[in-house]
Amino acid sequence: MPENLEQKIQRIGDPVTMMRNSPAGHYEFPIPNEFSNWGDEQNAWKNTAVLFDQSFHMTDVYFRGSRLKEFFASIAVNSFATFGPDKAKQLVTVSPHGFVIGDGILFGLGEEEFSLVGRPSAPNYAAFRAETGDFDIEVTRDVRSLERNGRRLTFRYQLQGPNALDVMAKAYGKELPKVKFFNIGHFEIAGVRVRALNHTMSRHTGLEITGPSEFSAQVKEALLTAGEEFGLREGGALSYATTPTESGWIPSPTPAIYSGDALRAYREYLPGASWEGMVSLGGSYVADSIDDYYQTPWELGYGRHVKFDHDFTGREALEKLADQPHRHKVWLRWNDDDVTTAIARSYFGGADRTKRLGVPSSVYSTCPFDVVHVGGRRVGLSTYSGYTTNVGSWSSLAMLDEAEARDGREVTVVWGEPDNTAKPIAEAHRQIEIRATVSTTSLAD
Repeated sequence: MPENLEQKIQRIGDPVTMMRNSPAGHYEFPIPNEFSNWGDEQNAWKNTAVLFDQSFHMTDVYFRGSRLKEFFASIAVNSFATFGPDKAKQLVTVSPHGFVIGDGILFGLGEEEFSLVGRPSAPNYAAFRAETGDFDIEVTRDVRSLERNGRRLTFRYQLQGPNALDVMAKAYGKELPKVKFFNIGHFEIAGVRVRALNHTMSRHTGLEITGPSEFSAQVKEALLTAGEEFGLREGGALSYATTPTESGWIPSPTPAIYSGDALRAYREYLPGASWEGMVSLGGSYVADSIDDYYQTPWELGYGRHVKFDHDFTGREALEKLADQPHRHKVWLRWNDDDVTTAIARSYFGGADRTKRLGVPSSVYSTCPFDVVHVGGRRVGLSTYSGYTTNVGSWSSLAMLDEAEARDGREVTVVWGEPDNTAKPIAEAHRQIEIRATVSTTSLAD
């Protein structure tokens, strides 16, 4: 019988050892690296429009039942007072101790049908709770392409940038109906009925378009053809991987599932070879306990989603944390001279070479965490670093102590791991310190 996650942890000894030595690298996007070049693709989401094919890398789980709002309210920090058909929300799930398990976009497809879409952590947890609870819910999994053979159930195209709505209107053939933010509209593109969620990942209004996978090619062709006069570019995996550093979304918080008796049944439910079982920890931050790698909703910028108008797993813990000091999510602009030194030493440093900065994304593990300090005093963690043409330099997202989370604050990022691990994604190297400047708003604004 295949090993489950709990058995894998027990065999290896502890979660930190398992994850710091995991062979898994960064989260994969199974689309071409580039359709033109990554720099122009980055530039398009700020100045014209870009189309990203999101049909393959996310896990979609469908839930059918008469008590769906009640179920999701029981597992998520979000309020469901106004949720229903043709609405969506960024769902956030936490452990009984108030640490984030994962987030995803919840779609209200009908009164008795919802879908949860995102990296596997939140959809997998929601599926487990639905299957083991008392809500009489039918669960259908449409897992990411890397975990299955065959066609996905739906296609998913992200259309973003200042010209995105013009592209959509031309493909639609008439004026677009108004769709409120995080609401879902219904359109027909190339004779195919599609749903379109109004949301943004590039600070401009955009649409996430979904429909039956068998019509994916004709809908994409219609969008790309309509976009020719508006400067639309199709984006590849290299540019897509850098969108978080501009939008401010931290994609992979450490799922808070690896410790404690309360979630033992979930670890026994998950295969050892699941995404959760293969997650890798990387970066200069090293702690003995996996609990030190967990994040609260406030650290990720999700404090606004936490509503105490309903009972949910983790509510009591979050009520105790709500008025406490929190680390704040910020952007860090890395010092150009220090980055130049780091890159040069990574290639020409010989025995003193530094960890290579991947271009344009320097994320090499599933959950990257680098120490941020001020004068040797650790003040937070940096995560999701990379270069975009819109910022014009290296940058990262970070979670900093309240006192340090202020515009213009000078901090230092420690780049590189302090010791060798078994993960093949980290070549032998020495650490280097890179100065950075704090910003509380996106650096691409």
